[in-house]
Amino acid sequence: MNTNTHAKTLWMAQTAILAAVILLMAFTPLGYLKVGIIEITFLVIPVAIGAIMIGPGSGAVLGAVFGATSFAQAFASLFGAALLAINPFYTFLLTMVPRILMGYLVGLIFRSLFKIDKTKLISYTVASLSGAVLNTVLFIAALFLMFGQSDYLQSFGDGFVEILGVLVGLNALIEAIACMIIGAAITKGLSVALRHRQQKKTT
Repeated sequence: MNTNTHAKTLWMAQTAILAAVILLMAFTPLGYLKVGIIEITFLVIPVAIGAIMIGPGSGAVLGAVFGATSFAQAFASLFGAALLAINPFYTFLLTMVPRILMGYLVGLIFRSLFKIDKTKLISYTVASLSGAVLNTVLFIAALFLMFGQSDYLQSFGDGFVEILGVLVGLNALIEAIACMIIGAAITKGLSVALRHRQQKKTT
C-alpha cells in the first residue's frame, strides 16, 4: 500500500469513527439536551475534533453528518416542524449548510493558528471554541435569511428577536464552554499521544 492510499484509508477510517460517534450521540441525551424550550447540542464537539485532528475536509463531512441528524430532529421539534411546513427544502439547507461550513472553517482556523501558536495550546482552544460560535452565528444568519420574512416568524413580532436572543445566548454560552474545554482537552491530548507514538516509531 503506497503512502497516498494509506493516508486516504486512514482519513476515511478516522472520519467514519467520529461520524459514528455523532450518530450515537444524536439519538441520546448526549447529543441534543432538551430542557423545556431550550435545546443544547454537543455534536459540535466531535465535528471540531475531526476538523482539528484530521483537517477541514473531514470537518465538512462531519458537519454534514451533524446537519443530517439536525434535520431528522426537526421532525420531532415544534419549531422544526413549523419550518418544515413553511419550506422543507429551506429547512434542509438550514440544518445542513451552516454545519458543513462550520466544520470546514474550524479546520482552517486551526491550521492558520497552529502555524503561529508557539504554545501549541491556544490554537486548540480557539479552534474548539470557534466551532460553537460559528455553529450559532451561521445557523441564526441562515434562519433569518431563509425564514425571516415568513408569516410564522413575523407573527411573533419584535418580541421574537428578543426571545431568540436570550435563548440563543444561553445555548451558545453553554455550548461554547463545553466545546472549548472538552474539545481542546481531547484534541491536545490526542496530539501529544500521537506525537509520542510517532517518536517511538522513529527511535
